[in-house]
Amino acid sequence: MQQSHPVRPSGGAWAAAVVWASLPLFTCGMATPFTIGFAAFWLRSAFQVVAASVYLVCTGSFLIGAIAYDDIDLAPAPMQVLVYGGLMVSWMGGVIHSGILVPIMVRARLRPLPHRQHVTHHPQHHHHQQQHPQQPLNLHQRTTEPSYQRRPGEPEWIGHYRVTKSLGRGGQGAVYLATAPNGVRVAVKVLHDLVDDTARARFAREVEAARRVATFSTARVLDVNITGQYPYIVSEYVEGPSLEQLVRQHGPRDEDSLTRLALSTAGALAAIHKAGIVHRDFKPSNVLIGHDGPRVIDFGIARALDQVTMTAGKMVGTPPYMSPEQLSGEAVGPASDVFSWAVTMVFAATGRPAFGEDSVPAVFNRVLTVHPDLSPLPPALRGVVGACLNKRPEERPSASDVMLAIIN
Repeated sequence: MQQSHPVRPSGGAWAAAVVWASLPLFTCGMATPFTIGFAAFWLRSAFQVVAASVYLVCTGSFLIGAIAYDDIDLAPAPMQVLVYGGLMVSWMGGVIHSGILVPIMVRARLRPLPHRQHVTHHPQHHHHQQQHPQQPLNLHQRTTEPSYQRRPGEPEWIGHYRVTKSLGRGGQGAVYLATAPNGVRVAVKVLHDLVDDTARARFAREVEAARRVATFSTARVLDVNITGQYPYIVSEYVEGPSLEQLVRQHGPRDEDSLTRLALSTAGALAAIHKAGIVHRDFKPSNVLIGHDGPRVIDFGIARALDQVTMTAGKMVGTPPYMSPEQLSGEAVGPASDVFSWAVTMVFAATGRPAFGEDSVPAVFNRVLTVHPDLSPLPPALRGVVGACLNKRPEERPSASDVMLAIIN
């Protein structure tokens, strides 16, 4: 992937930083505790606080010695070592230390401060991390967000994206509503499971494929970053509740809205599969109901997580919506998404998953052995949903076939 370029510091910022760094030189080290103390405040750095304290002790020892003796050469040898040592540490050490901090101080206003970032820390870490290109964003959704009261540990910035509020947390990570540099609102998902370079590289390949998915009924993937403590992915923000929230708050969908939902989400899966991607975690919370219709999100993420976390004994997926092949460890392909799609349609029609949501062993047993009751579905959907719930993946229709069956 290509890299995007961060905003460059102005010439004035560099000049101010150089002047600041020169103060220890021109004050014989007397200003060092104050310049490093300012750096500690500017950078919110505990290390710089300690350094400023050390310089203050050194400067203080020199001043005390100089005041105590009219002629410092008459002082005892240990006192002379203490006085001159303190002077040289504050003077030369302060000059070198300040010079090292110049580029960090310059960029401090352009990038979030370390204590604020728990994501680039989570993301980004506005430190010197590489950023992948951001595709042109739609100019709608431009807005000014109200101030948001962050919880302890929540980031203010994730990469170049300013966080405006938390949208939720799940097994894969945390999702935030953020503002891009051009003012457009985006959804930023910070992932916690990609802990090594191999997993991050695999994740980057999967998301690059996801960016090629046609945007029909999907939320576009706009940006991705795999550097820093946690990787993150940026997608188009869809304003509206998830299908899960909608059904739990307002009840099952009626026949017309259910048919529209089935058609649009099947079309989204067809586009995802055409790009060579398997969603692997299709469920009601990954279907957002926007003003222009349903949008499928989080495609292209689960595969990379699946490969890295299964080795750690952590299963990627949501039990009530997982396919038999996911549970049995067989190869997982597009047919798995079709199975999960059918379970999701049953949820939209009834308010509960097709195989229940009680204990995990009980749900797994039903997924593998039980054929659910589809009578609550409209007659036009029962046949295709039933075919999609076939225990044998090779006997399920494709997402494209599902679309045609609904239309016909």
